[in-house]
Amino acid sequence: MTIKRNGSAVWSGGLKDGKGAVSTASGVLKEAQYGFNTRFEDGPGTNPEELIGAAHAGCFTMALSGQLGQAGLTAEELRTTATVSMEKVEGGFSITAVHLDLVAKIPGASQEAFDKAATTAKENCPVSKLLNAKITLTSKLES
Repeated sequence: MTIKRNGSAVWSGGLKDGKGAVSTASGVLKEAQYGFNTRFEDGPGTNPEELIGAAHAGCFTMALSGQLGQAGLTAEELRTTATVSMEKVEGGFSITAVHLDLVAKIPGASQEAFDKAATTAKENCPVSKLLNAKITLTSKLES
């Protein structure tokens, strides 16, 4: 089974003075503004790294829910923030790391079961497998 999803981008102008817009087929993003100032400065709009962070957080959190289900556990709440690091390296810029920060409420979960599920989800969610970056995880189990 192959699942295909798509997003698109339009760009006009040069690198620093140009403007772009990104959209998704679902319409959740529709011509969301991006540009040099949104990527390398603090301008209004989005950027590819922010979108990758949201995608990774969503993918990991969903994978964790699946891992918990296999362990007979159901989360009350899972909150994940993915911080994407981009650095200038030889030959240009590269996404070098993603840090996942997870806070979870899972009734009846032991720390051991939680840690195992979180680590397995981090290593096996499709976005983690896609990224050629160091992926780290901080996790906190709330009572």
